[in-house]
Amino acid sequence: MEDFSERTDGPALLAFWGGDEPENAFRLGTREYGWHRHARGQLFCIEQGLVRVRTAQGSWLLPPHRAGWIPPGLDHEASVSGALSGWGVMLAPDASTLLPERPCVMGVSELLRALVRRAASWPHSAGALEPEQARVVAVLLDEIRGAREEVLHLPMPAERRLLAIANRLIAHPDDTRTLDELAVWAGLSARTARRHFVAQTGMSFVQWRQQARLTLALERLASGEGVAQVADALGYATPSNFIAMFRKAFGESPGRYFAREQRPAGNAGHTR
Repeated sequence: MEDFSERTDGPALLAFWGGDEPENAFRLGTREYGWHRHARGQLFCIEQGLVRVRTAQGSWLLPPHRAGWIPPGLDHEASVSGALSGWGVMLAPDASTLLPERPCVMGVSELLRALVRRAASWPHSAGALEPEQARVVAVLLDEIRGAREEVLHLPMPAERRLLAIANRLIAHPDDTRTLDELAVWAGLSARTARRHFVAQTGMSFVQWRQQARLTLALERLASGEGVAQVADALGYATPSNFIAMFRKAFGESPGRYFAREQRPAGNAGHTR
């Protein structure tokens, strides 16, 4: 099958809908995609499971019914966990200019989803779009540009000793040492560590640690681990402390959040 992500000619937008079939343009299931880039910008969404996208600047987490945006030509790698169905849109560079210059996670409206399904039914070709198709694409691009951006980004510091601290906490999220203590471990002064951590990530260390734990919590919960098990693995004293953190970030408990995310796609985006 032709790799449409590398075509810059033809229609401004190419859409596909599918799952874990070998011939699918965006293969799902559970797998790792090593470092690569696309000539086209890529917007993709899964309906079960979880996707993590990594770039040199950090990681973006993609739960169900959110859309991940990767600009054209950006080096990235991705891991997919338990995703059985989803969709993707590949935008020519010219059509990507009004979208963010960095990766991000966006909310998905029912209209956006319906427009992608319509566009995915069109045959992929290098020919021009029919007038009706062009009108659908124009509305679809408006929906993408107007989508709400969600804070599911974990920026990584560039300085090697701060990066060692960040990687340590990702590998061992139950490590409860303060930044001052970790700075000594990494061979940095506490003052330098605090100053450069904010400058390089845009977050305080406390904010960054909570975002890292939130990211890891979503991955573990999506894989089927229980709340108590996840809370313990992330270093929370009690499950209730973890649930309070999760509720503050997402507005509901882990149980309600994942019950909503696993509802049939027709109900996606509506919280009860």
